[in-house]
Amino acid sequence: MSEQTQENGTAQPRRVVVAGAGMAGVQTAVALREQGFTGTVTLIGAEPHQPYDRPPLSKAVLLGKAEDSAFDVDFEALGIELQLGREALGVRLDAHVLDTSAGPVPYDVLVLATGAEPLRLPGAEGVPGVHLLRTLDDAERLRPVLARQHDIVVVGAGWIGAEFATAAREAGCTVTVVEAADRPLAGALPAGVAAPMAGWYADAGAELRTHARVDRVEPGAVVLDDGTRLPADAVVVGIGARPATSWLTASGLALGDQGEVLADDHLRTSAADVYAVGDCASFPSARYGRRLLVHHWDNALQGPRTVAANVVGETSAVYDPVPYFWSEQFGRFVQYAGDHEGADTAVRRGDPDGPAWSVCWLREGRLVALLAVGRPRDLAQGRRLIEAGTPMDAALLADPARPLKAATAPGDAPASA
Repeated sequence: MSEQTQENGTAQPRRVVVAGAGMAGVQTAVALREQGFTGTVTLIGAEPHQPYDRPPLSKAVLLGKAEDSAFDVDFEALGIELQLGREALGVRLDAHVLDTSAGPVPYDVLVLATGAEPLRLPGAEGVPGVHLLRTLDDAERLRPVLARQHDIVVVGAGWIGAEFATAAREAGCTVTVVEAADRPLAGALPAGVAAPMAGWYADAGAELRTHARVDRVEPGAVVLDDGTRLPADAVVVGIGARPATSWLTASGLALGDQGEVLADDHLRTSAADVYAVGDCASFPSARYGRRLLVHHWDNALQGPRTVAANVVGETSAVYDPVPYFWSEQFGRFVQYAGDHEGADTAVRRGDPDGPAWSVCWLREGRLVALLAVGRPRDLAQGRRLIEAGTPMDAALLADPARPLKAATAPGDAPASA
């Protein structure tokens, strides 16, 4: 591996190649420069578009309020080489080569940041009017559909399904959401927490059908397994995503059960000179005692700083964040921090039928996760309490009028505001 020596005597690799030009890839390239890396940085993206942020796709871009969501990054000034429209096809670890659709790219350090890809609805491939919402091209194809105020069926009542349904109703479309489970967000939140969210659909004028499985999609209709035919000028599929790593199956890199790249707590993979960050990678969390696979924007923002620190080599940075994400749906701002798996106590704050409430999850008296609906202060204070591992008083937590920082167990100093 070629290296160069910094003024402090430590060695840096000369060539860092980042595979993936989404949030995780762009932030890795930027963080390398911010942390003093002086070698070559090459950012490779499969799409031809200037690198862009994804959250606005289901909001401003979809509704025609913005043409795109390109990152405000001067790649030329930072000395970051962009190679776009170039799909990653494989890695030859021994040769230190990334194979792409436009030819091989040698590297000293490779960062995998290829993100996740949406799951497709079996049998719906090639049917006219069936859409995904993951890329800028997807949003641009859907924008005229919303503008024509069509009848739309959304398959899946997860985060992306709810956000799209919100935008479609704002555009004046007739919206029916079908969900195989008994409630929205069934894969993300416990039943008692997610069930009240079902009413949000009706409040917004959208129809939510639970226990509804799609048998097939036909031009102009979605047919459920009970024979119900739902008129559909367009169908939007939002049934989840998986790490975009199928191109790595023959690489020799260790992959997890969901196809994700297995990274260690420094975000290094099973190959010492290959890192993985963002939606395509899982990492071990000492805080939660298990490996986490986090498909959310904040993970793609925070992880690159750890990767850059370890590539530059001035520190041995460990990645163990409190996961965080947010969603805007049906006029509500929903935020979540932490990981509630393994919690032994759940404490609700406020009326779930009201406009603002939250749920706190504790494990052995310490806050490990928090869901806040219209209560951003709960989220901000709770996130710090999770990070600090401060013991909490469950009875005090249950009072929605009491700030979280004032609900710590007796004898424990409250977190700062």
